[in-house]
Amino acid sequence: MTFARPIVQILFRSGSPRFGRRGGFAVVAYAFTVTMIGTTLPTPLYPIYRSEFGFSELMVTVIFATYAVGVIAALLLFGHLSDQIGRRRVLLAGLALSALSAVVFLVADGLWLLLVGRILSGLSAGIFTGTATATLADLVPRSSAGRATVVATSANIGGLGCGPLMAGLLAQFAVAPLRLPFGVDLALVIPAIVVVWFIPEPVQAEGRVRLRPQRLRVPPQARPAFVRAGLAAFAGFAVLGLFTAVAPDFLGEVLGIDDHAIVGLVVFAVFAASTAGQTALVAVFRAGPLVIGCVGLIAGMGLLALGLALPSLVLVIAGAVVAGLGQGLSFRTGLAAVNQAAPPRQRAEVASSFFVVAYVAISVPVVACGLITQLRGVQVAGLILAAMVAVLASTVLGLLARKSPAAR
Repeated sequence: MTFARPIVQILFRSGSPRFGRRGGFAVVAYAFTVTMIGTTLPTPLYPIYRSEFGFSELMVTVIFATYAVGVIAALLLFGHLSDQIGRRRVLLAGLALSALSAVVFLVADGLWLLLVGRILSGLSAGIFTGTATATLADLVPRSSAGRATVVATSANIGGLGCGPLMAGLLAQFAVAPLRLPFGVDLALVIPAIVVVWFIPEPVQAEGRVRLRPQRLRVPPQARPAFVRAGLAAFAGFAVLGLFTAVAPDFLGEVLGIDDHAIVGLVVFAVFAASTAGQTALVAVFRAGPLVIGCVGLIAGMGLLALGLALPSLVLVIAGAVVAGLGQGLSFRTGLAAVNQAAPPRQRAEVASSFFVVAYVAISVPVVACGLITQLRGVQVAGLILAAMVAVLASTVLGLLARKSPAAR
């Protein structure tokens, strides 16, 4: 240990950051990505957990839903914390929670530790999402704000997609499937903690901590836009929850596929498509993007339902891709419409309300899907949830049809 002491002293002897703004931008993007990777690692492992610990398909959805509880709690309680104590400290707290979640999964020997690990994971994601997005925007010139948005979206949704892919590959082709993915996760998070320590602090911290829950309120003038965007977001995030929580059951029980790598690939496909929808398709479909996004959700759910009914892996993957594209496009467009409709002084409240709707959608329909699975089977549950998403997206199309083209 004596040889390491001089290195530690060199690293920490100065309080000044070792990275400039460009380096800090890259560091935050990396930390954002690895934090999101950790939140979706368990997805292809749920069948192994079920076999190991003996719980039901319904309990799988409850374990998944506890993640959303952590995210919502963090969004409401810590949404403005980085304005008070600085971006860097909050990022470090989020990374610490991510590392702690990985440790809990590493030692998990029963259901209650899985629940604790998911809550910690949700807290880390809720703390990190808003703070990292704001930090990326702070570290670039105003002329490059669009670049910061694209990188934040890619790190967020791309990381969510890479988690199941990585865990699925490791579970299928390596040893210790319930341990190794989280060991690799720790190996990614710990360097992130070290380098984030040395990023520049982009904001002048207030110094005082006032932990007051973020109010959820939508003023009257923003409600029409919020209803349309909120319904679309609910439908889209229900799709993400559906694939993230229940994809292993779809593939295993309906299609007879128990390959963990394929499960990870299917979940990766929906998140990769969402990333493309939020970045590339927004520029392509400048006219009526919310309409196109909702049509994509309906078409994707139709392909998924057909894939479950036949059954067909190709159609299930096609449904994941098309629905992911629709989710990304409708979510990005809906959030922009809500921000534009909200009065500037109430924008944070409206945005928080919008994200709460989204994360309720990622949990409640999934638990309902688990309950239906217990009663009628996973195929019926998948068909019912796909129909629900299609109905919600169709409702948005009906509301948009009453508005002018500019409102679409």
